[in-house]
Amino acid sequence: MILAAKIVNLRKNSGWSQEELAEKMNVSRQSVSKWESTSSIPDLNRIIMLAKIFDTSTDYLLKDENESFDSQDESQEPGAVQISLEQAVQYVANKVELSALITKGVILCVCSVIPLFFFLAMAETNKLNLTNDIAAAIGIVCILIMVSIGTSFFIKTNQYDTNTDAIDNEPFELTYGVHSIFQEKLQKFRVTYNRRLSLGIFIFTISFVPLMFASVFLGTSDIILMMLIVLILMIAAGIYIVAPVCAKYDAYNNILKDSNLETPTSKRTKRAEKLAAFYWPLLTAIFIGWSLWTMDWGVTWIIWPVGAVLFVALVGLMELLNKEEP
Repeated sequence: MILAAKIVNLRKNSGWSQEELAEKMNVSRQSVSKWESTSSIPDLNRIIMLAKIFDTSTDYLLKDENESFDSQDESQEPGAVQISLEQAVQYVANKVELSALITKGVILCVCSVIPLFFFLAMAETNKLNLTNDIAAAIGIVCILIMVSIGTSFFIKTNQYDTNTDAIDNEPFELTYGVHSIFQEKLQKFRVTYNRRLSLGIFIFTISFVPLMFASVFLGTSDIILMMLIVLILMIAAGIYIVAPVCAKYDAYNNILKDSNLETPTSKRTKRAEKLAAFYWPLLTAIFIGWSLWTMDWGVTWIIWPVGAVLFVALVGLMELLNKEEP
């Protein structure tokens, strides 16, 4: 197979038009057309660029006797699963849908205490003729209902296990062209990821400010309870902004990673995720239990900033102990 035919095949298998390939090569569409029609031959620098863009080797492009595709990332594992472009795109879509279910469940669990705070605030002002005991009872029932609904979303996530296992849990290799396509997708998406992540972190950071000002300058329990609702809503908004982009960003990186190599960064992330899965539900339970025991919501909110700092310290301690292991 001659060079011109190989360029045509690689371009079409990557799903690109001549204009798109020309843009990636920083040449005119007419130049690509001439290469594919054998009217001209790209110089050596262009051939190297083509090999990089199509994730192949210059040897495959230059030698006519090489009919089969020769990938630069040829698998070292004979049992590795081949992942096509369609499978990779579907994997990202499944990860985004999976994240949507988890996000709904988390937001419901986080917001489950809002009715409790609301009814307690109403009891403090006697607007709904509620006593503190009745308000607490109604609030606890709402917590149980919302947590139950949130748990149902978590249970539904197992429907995606079979669709994501090939990339998440098995050795795999990408078919030719897929790596370069997803590198480009990741590069374009990184701007959106950074912007939304920054916005989410900003919301998390300032979420306790309304509560702090209400505690310092107003001090009435009903206002403090309403500011607690504002704090929780801001946290939920931050989760809603951050979770989807993080899921998509991680999906792109999972596709592009060396599936047979677990990097120190991925190990640290997994350890932090395992700690978070235990730590934050425990902290929430302590907060609710302490608050209901003392009914001093203007003081118990301090557990959140303290807990956040403690979480960072625990992650750092885990890394320190891990480094000391032989």
